[in-house]
Amino acid sequence: MTTEEAPPKGSAGTPSATPAAEEFASVQQSAEFAELRRAHRSFAFPLTVAFIAWYLLYVLLSSYAGGFMGTKLFGNVNVALVLGLAQFATTFLIAWLYSRHAAAKLDPKASAIKARMEAGA
Repeated sequence: MTTEEAPPKGSAGTPSATPAAEEFASVQQSAEFAELRRAHRSFAFPLTVAFIAWYLLYVLLSSYAGGFMGTKLFGNVNVALVLGLAQFATTFLIAWLYSRHAAAKLDPKASAIKARMEAGA
C-alpha cells in the first residue's frame, strides 16, 4: 500500500532541518554556551590535573621509593599494591562524579541550547 502524502517533518526517511553554520557559530558565541563550557571545564580540568598528579606520584614512588612501596601492610599485600588498586578506584570515582555533575549541571544547559536551536530561535 502506498500513499502520495509526504511523511511528517522529521520522521524516518525525511531529513530534518539542520541548523546552518551561522546558527552554530552564533550559539557558540552566546553567553549560554560559554556558561556550559565553563561548567564543564571547571569540573574536568581540576580533576584531570589532580588525577595526573596522583598517577605521577604513584609512578615516581614506584621508581624511586622501592623500599617504601615494598612495605608489607598485611600478608603479601604491600603499599604498591594498595596504591595501584587505589588508581582504579580513583578512576571509577571520577567517572561517577563526572556523570553526576553532567546530569545535574551540563545536561540541562545542553538540552536548553539544543531545544532552542531545534526550534529555530
